[in-house]
Amino acid sequence: MSLHHARAGEIVNLRPLGPGLQNAKNTALVKTGHFEAIRMIVRAGESIAPHKVAGHITLHCLEGRVRLSLERSALELGAGDWVYLDRGEMHSVEGMEDASLLLTILFEPRRE
Repeated sequence: MSLHHARAGEIVNLRPLGPGLQNAKNTALVKTGHFEAIRMIVRAGESIAPHKVAGHITLHCLEGRVRLSLERSALELGAGDWVYLDRGEMHSVEGMEDASLLLTILFEPRRE
């Protein structure tokens, strides 16, 4: 079974999952050569190890609470908070509460 990705012009519901958050999984929304969007689930106490991403990223916390650790600081994101990170910026994520986030990645165009 292939994974469904949203088509241009297709509406995607990103409302908080509420009680459904407990059983939710990461969901790829869109993936192209230049852009990727994922509804990311981070459970309380769960950590995503420090890493870098090849593109510029944004994280929009839809519900719950996470700690975003950067090289020189740490931020707490709660419902409605949004943050941008430059391409290649080292970061990690820790769930303070069960959380749902919209992760977007913008990749640099390939030079040919």
